[in-house]
Amino acid sequence: MFTMIFACDLDGAIGKDGDLPWRQSTDLQHFKRITMSKTMVMGRKTWESLPGKLPGRRHIVLSRSARDDVEVLSFEEVLKLGESEEIMVIGGGEIYNLFLEHTKEIHKTVIETNIEHADTFAPSMDGEGFHLIGERFVNAGPRDEHNMVFQHWIR
Repeated sequence: MFTMIFACDLDGAIGKDGDLPWRQSTDLQHFKRITMSKTMVMGRKTWESLPGKLPGRRHIVLSRSARDDVEVLSFEEVLKLGESEEIMVIGGGEIYNLFLEHTKEIHKTVIETNIEHADTFAPSMDGEGFHLIGERFVNAGPRDEHNMVFQHWIR
């Protein structure tokens, strides 16, 4: 089973210049709670944006090139793996679009801001059969730049 997790602004932007365009400690804690003890799949750029391996999770990079610093699998190998365990799709934009049709669940954080000149966007969920089953508004904490809404979608 495939589950996506991402944070986006009010227009669906998820990235700018190869990085997250905000600092949201509360959302990072949410990400950690949802992904802990699970396998995460990501693209090369997302892997390179991380500070290193995140503790307590298996990291898989979808890439055509082997790497020494992380496990690399093909799209087909990841699909096969998803038949026997939950795979967390964590980005970036191309990876989200690649796995959208295989995804059953989405954890979406809407960051209450608009990022100018964003260059990476969340996949469009319109017409994909997803239904909102939970939503929670969260005021910005001391280490957040903006208020946010945690949403849980399934199909």
